[in-house]
Amino acid sequence: MDRIIINGGRRLEGRLPISGAKNAALTLLPCCILTDEPLTLRNLPRLADVDAFGHLLNELGVSTTVEGASPGDIGRVMTLRANRLTSTVAPYDIVRKMRASILVLGPLVGRAGEATVSLPGGCAIGNRPIDLHLKALEALGAEIELAAGYVRAVAPGGRLPGGDFAFPVVSVGATENAVMAAVLASGRSVLDNVAREPEIVDLCRLLQAMGARIDGIGSATLTIDGVAELHGATYRVMPDRIEAGSYACAVGIAGGSVELAGAEPADMAATLDALIAAGLAVEQGRDFVRVTADGPINPITLSTAPFPDFATDMQAQFMAMLTLAAGESVLTETIFENRYMHVPELARMGADIRVNGRTATVHGVKGLSGAPVMATDLRASMSLIIAGLAASGTTEVSRIYHLDRGYEQLESKLQAIGADVERVSSG
Repeated sequence: MDRIIINGGRRLEGRLPISGAKNAALTLLPCCILTDEPLTLRNLPRLADVDAFGHLLNELGVSTTVEGASPGDIGRVMTLRANRLTSTVAPYDIVRKMRASILVLGPLVGRAGEATVSLPGGCAIGNRPIDLHLKALEALGAEIELAAGYVRAVAPGGRLPGGDFAFPVVSVGATENAVMAAVLASGRSVLDNVAREPEIVDLCRLLQAMGARIDGIGSATLTIDGVAELHGATYRVMPDRIEAGSYACAVGIAGGSVELAGAEPADMAATLDALIAAGLAVEQGRDFVRVTADGPINPITLSTAPFPDFATDMQAQFMAMLTLAAGESVLTETIFENRYMHVPELARMGADIRVNGRTATVHGVKGLSGAPVMATDLRASMSLIIAGLAASGTTEVSRIYHLDRGYEQLESKLQAIGADVERVSSG
């Protein structure tokens, strides 16, 4: 099993290219199910989750071809074609490894009129039920049955009629599934209190490029007039705002100045505001963010919330940075109830963190010490990398398969800006 070894204490300087967004890519990939024409995605990040999703689509009869990066991108180009679906069943063996697999449910029932999908897996960061996915599909006209660990959704008569649904709480995944199901419905659908994350906007823009009729993009209400069919398209995956924020926190704790090339400032405003509050200098351009850290880290108070507020996917990385703040920081996690599993590992490195329910109080310390630590989920893994960059001595991070799910070319990117980082294999 691979590990990452970090010798901390080096300032970070230079230019770091931001990859295509993992969370957007996993939403755009299943859109290929909605048409029998080719869908080409550019700037697709080279990640384990993307590969796993491609394998799942292959199981459904989707053909995939992969090329190297196109000009201006650092990821890959993938062309997907679902001209003939050979299955509408997403099996347990694949779905259990990645929660995003549930996103084939909406497009399958939208196009094929039926779908059978195993209940999903993914990071163990708390209870993430799919009840809102199912209630939204029911509102669009699907009949839902749960049996033996699978969800079966059927459109009576072979096509969803469409309908209205108000989400009782904001849900990114449920919004995505509902939108993909509604675009091929026979009538109008109105979805209220939808998630407004940039990845949702990216999904809607791709669907529009494929011929979908969607109004209200970026707002809390989407009105979708179903069409008889969609066509193919070529589309560039948006930059990864979480990756950009993660490397910004790395600069914050290690010191230095790094240009995050390709980052979209408008998509990460809450993260940038928090970085500025913590004492970092932030320069914003049309397609870049430069982060500079030359002084002490200020303690701050943060609470996670749906977009446009502070993202839960940035909580662990900020916590790592704030372990060296000059005072007491308070972080409150409102989205997932089990997202502090990185705290004991940070404590092994000398961090002083106290958790009370959904609130973590971080008492800044003068320094961290390298130690063997174990990653527990994707963003927790990155928090340990960030801490290791500033720790004295050597940090050894194990179970890094979590990192490979969400950070493209992690070691080479960090090495390029001056970090002493390497991947080693145990066997």
